[in-house]
Amino acid sequence: LTLFVSWRYTVAATGVAMLIVTTALVATGRVKVRFFPNAEADNVVATLTMPQGTPYETTAAAIDRLELAAQTTADEFKADLKTEGGRPFRHIFSSLGAQPFGASRGHSSSRRSGGSGLSHLAEVNIELAPAQNRAFSGVQVLERWRELAGPIPDAVELLYSSDLFAAAQPIDIELSGPDLDQLRAAADRLKAELENYPGVFDVADSFRPGKVELELDIRPAAEALGLSRRDLARQVRQAFYGEEAQVIQRGREDASVYVRFPLSERRSIGDVENMRIRTPEGGEVPFSAVASVRHGRSYESIQRAERRRTINITGEVDRQKANPNESLASLEAGPLLRLESDYPGLHYSLEGEQREQRETFGALLRGLAVALLVIYALIAIPLASYIQPLIVMSAIPFGIAGAVWAHYLLSMDLSFMSLLGIVALVGVVVNDSLVLVDYVNRRRREGAGTREAAQNAGIDRFRAILLTSLTTFAGLIPLLLERSLQAQFLIPMAVSLGFGVLLATGVSLVLVPCVYVIIDDAALAISRRRERRIAADSDGQEPGSSAARSS
Repeated sequence: LTLFVSWRYTVAATGVAMLIVTTALVATGRVKVRFFPNAEADNVVATLTMPQGTPYETTAAAIDRLELAAQTTADEFKADLKTEGGRPFRHIFSSLGAQPFGASRGHSSSRRSGGSGLSHLAEVNIELAPAQNRAFSGVQVLERWRELAGPIPDAVELLYSSDLFAAAQPIDIELSGPDLDQLRAAADRLKAELENYPGVFDVADSFRPGKVELELDIRPAAEALGLSRRDLARQVRQAFYGEEAQVIQRGREDASVYVRFPLSERRSIGDVENMRIRTPEGGEVPFSAVASVRHGRSYESIQRAERRRTINITGEVDRQKANPNESLASLEAGPLLRLESDYPGLHYSLEGEQREQRETFGALLRGLAVALLVIYALIAIPLASYIQPLIVMSAIPFGIAGAVWAHYLLSMDLSFMSLLGIVALVGVVVNDSLVLVDYVNRRRREGAGTREAAQNAGIDRFRAILLTSLTTFAGLIPLLLERSLQAQFLIPMAVSLGFGVLLATGVSLVLVPCVYVIIDDAALAISRRRERRIAADSDGQEPGSSAARSS
């Protein structure tokens, strides 16, 4: 320690260099950042959305196809079980008319469509064998299942998911603009770009065609007769749906009586074309003389944000092959900028998991800033100093560096749980530094010099500080070695806390005494400079004073 204190400025420069390298690890993507840790799930889910109005029989046939592919997938993965006689899939659940698992994870179309009991919605959920009993991952099952099932004819959306944490979709880009046709063209271009990104799959948009409908186009002859589009629509509705003519009392209930065409005259589009339309003067004309009819589809829903039409482009990410943050950063640097340039008035925003990540990380960083201010105040009051709390807190960046390097060496990504461990780490690493600073202050009050007290602090307090840190790390070892599903999201927190404490302890024993002496050097240099200035001012005043006395 005597050598380190003698070379204290070199030690301080080395510490700053270490922090710069640690920052570069994250900035260059060597240590990746994601919202939730990559935990292995025990479920693989396929959510299917057909066009609105699809008969139950058609959707059921699509479910049968997915179930057959799932059974074939199970047969292929039997050889990868770690236990004999077991089954790779514990259960296969199918739902027709709702997407319960997808709805709980925010991926369901039933939320947008108004709930359950809808014939165009379906879901197949595979419950895998426990992770410790199989040698294959949920992602492998997902990829093989998708390959065997193939595309579903006429499907609006078919999404596969195997993530344990999926509160929102990893890629969700909201395009907004004044014109719907422009939005759809931009959405198609963006989807084509996304499909070329490695690891990105199940690319879709939020534009959903609604139910099949008959669209009436009015002819010029209708306007000449005084007929409007509203008149035509009202008469067609009365003929085919009916108009309430009277209400009959039946016991305690009222029964409405509707008047409409007989069933034989409202079976096809030809019946619409053959009906007669009443004019405002009371005459009748053939429907074909005043209007034409064609099949079309309505919109399932119209999305707006701040009075602008919006379309969301979504996609899933295979986290073994790609990182959502990197994929979106690449999109923002190129394709999204070109879209805004090619389509005036078009804007985009990152929603879904990215929005949740921004809000969560922002709240966490604000909480960390408040915690640092509270720690500073709690240390400054007993030490009666504005500078010494900064010496104590100088170990905090190195604790964070230890957490980052641990993630890098263990090939883990920084996640929200990692940041929670870092926040907890901040309150732990100051303990060692506080013990050292308090010891130096006490030795100085006893008459020891600053350099001597700093050198002895690390030696005399080495055992107490080291044992405290080692016992903290030892208490986290069982969690670090745990491989169960429940522990996967806690391990990043334990890595940040355990390895951050270890590095911060080593750095504190060396760096804190050096920083203490450097601060004392600075205070001494300032004091000497002030004394020289006072002496110089006194020497400049003496000649004038002597002349005044001689006169």
